[in-house]
Amino acid sequence: MTSLPSRRRLLATGAGAALGLGVAAASVTPAQAATGQASAGRVTTGGAEEKRTLDELYQAALAEGGKLVLYAGGDVSSQADGIRNGFKSRFPDIDLTVVVDYSKYHDVRVDNQFATDTLIPDVVQLQTVQDFVRWKEQGRLLAYKPAGFSKLYAPFRDPHGAWVAVQVSAFSYMYGPAAVGSDIPSGPLDLADARWKGKIASSYPHDDDAVLYLYTLYVQKYGWDWLARLATQDLQFARGSYTPSAAVTSGQKAIGIGGSGAPLSTGPVKWVLPEEAPFMSWGQRAAILKQAKNPTAAKLYLNWRLSVEQQKAATNGWSVRTDVTPPTGLKPVWEYPNGNLDGFPRFMADRAAIERWKQTFALYFGEVKGDPSPGWLGLHPGA
Repeated sequence: MTSLPSRRRLLATGAGAALGLGVAAASVTPAQAATGQASAGRVTTGGAEEKRTLDELYQAALAEGGKLVLYAGGDVSSQADGIRNGFKSRFPDIDLTVVVDYSKYHDVRVDNQFATDTLIPDVVQLQTVQDFVRWKEQGRLLAYKPAGFSKLYAPFRDPHGAWVAVQVSAFSYMYGPAAVGSDIPSGPLDLADARWKGKIASSYPHDDDAVLYLYTLYVQKYGWDWLARLATQDLQFARGSYTPSAAVTSGQKAIGIGGSGAPLSTGPVKWVLPEEAPFMSWGQRAAILKQAKNPTAAKLYLNWRLSVEQQKAATNGWSVRTDVTPPTGLKPVWEYPNGNLDGFPRFMADRAAIERWKQTFALYFGEVKGDPSPGWLGLHPGA
């Protein structure tokens, strides 16, 4: 019988306190957020890299109590099945609980738990990269350098060990080879062509910041006229970055915008890694919370995720480590200038600009009343 809290408690603890209580302690500039640097001297250097083996950490984690709680960003719980099954297979006696929810809900949940002294997760693994900078500034993160820390691509690690990126994620557009036949889209610009009307699925750009960034890159490249034409394509919008791929896989739509995939996959969905057109990529960050109840199990998790074995098994072929060579046909993700790897943390740091982008896309795609003409009121972000 496990003593882990129920999913309802995992999601709702501390809900009675004001959301803002956990975030009032720090103010971080966009420059700090982009680089991961903090001004306050609250974080030590994290010491040397971990020297213990996974098996030694496993035994230490069992002696600690053998439990681990992870808050992971995602759309549906099944997206974490690979982590659950892989960790359970390697460390069968650790009682692992993975709670999947949108990162933008997890972060306020954690802030509320800080405010109410009801912290539940040991590790947070989220898309909201700006939160790790803020939590570091607040002294909320444990400075720790897993084995292989020095082999991580430099922007994928906080210099003090407050957080590390454990996986590479990337969003682009995709299509179904069976649905398009020889009429393959030539790029994002081509998606506004009338022949694709009614054949495109997309995740909401004003609901997911990574999808939002992808759309902003498209607008910056192809212009507002392109967006106005795309808005007439009767796109099928749904919540969650998995939904475009699901719509294409099922044959419901021919094209998807705003989701992840494997560039070398030969399955029913072709995820496009463009040669010149923009796509977006980032390192999914993870950190151990300083108040974690199971810090040794948390260290085990980070060391396992960053191990060469696990990094070689990345489903999209990309590793966060510089000493893991991608499969033939891929370069390390940081060698794609059109992948905008460095741009995403900067984008996420400017929350006011993000809100302006969200509202503008909501207007173009009909979520609120408004004139979607390209010159509308002069309120385009960045105008």
